[in-house]
Amino acid sequence: MHPEHDTDRPVLAAITGERRTLLMDAGNSPAHAALFREELARRGCRQPDMLILTHWHWDHTFGLSSWKSPAIAHEETAKVLESLTGLNWGEEGLEKLVKSGTISEESAEHIRLEYGEAREVTVVKPDIVFTGSLTVDLGGVVCEVVHVGGDHSPDSCVLYVKEDKVLFLGDALGPAVYGGPRQYSSTGFLRLLDIAYRYDADWYVESHGLPMTRQEFREDLAPWERLARIVDVFGHNRERVVLELKTYLQLEELPGDLLQGVEYFMAGAKRR
Repeated sequence: MHPEHDTDRPVLAAITGERRTLLMDAGNSPAHAALFREELARRGCRQPDMLILTHWHWDHTFGLSSWKSPAIAHEETAKVLESLTGLNWGEEGLEKLVKSGTISEESAEHIRLEYGEAREVTVVKPDIVFTGSLTVDLGGVVCEVVHVGGDHSPDSCVLYVKEDKVLFLGDALGPAVYGGPRQYSSTGFLRLLDIAYRYDADWYVESHGLPMTRQEFREDLAPWERLARIVDVFGHNRERVVLELKTYLQLEELPGDLLQGVEYFMAGAKRR
């Protein structure tokens, strides 16, 4: 199911084997999860026997309470979700979470839109916890879940479906969004790109974008990879970074998304 940006609903995916179906991420609310269940039923697909969480962020986990199948998560994901159980998600509670840096004001606004004024949020802990990596055999279809970390969330994991050659990246390649300004570590970003490119994947799926072929993914990330490499050399020298990127891309002016990316990398470089 494709993402919906109005309330920050990420991609949900069901991977079906001969014996079991694995759900990737739980949805950002019971309503989001219900839509996916309905779509699976409409297509005649087996409902999930288990689910895996790519990381703890609310938009990927708050639908967990409405799934009956056991949930699998990295140990760091489990720790954060446990700390969020039983909290007040009303206005006062949301404001406290924003002030503490646990979530951003943008996330708080999306939660308001997704849940409305009643805002009954139930955070659930996963049933099965792993460290490092995990392999799940669904029957003729094998899924590898690997903890990769990154700026966006230290617990980020990717999910690779071997037989289909599909790599689900979650939000691993995204910037840090909580606890301060949005930022990227150039070295960390390049490390994650290297991990992604090592997979023998025909399709790459980021949780808030559309699926891309290997070629499309490489072409889409090429300017960002160059930007990260430039920052690795010139650090927080913004003027030099912009000049080098313009020269590489043969552009008089950088497009808006890359200019925003420059600011993310500058924020990350200042923390070195």
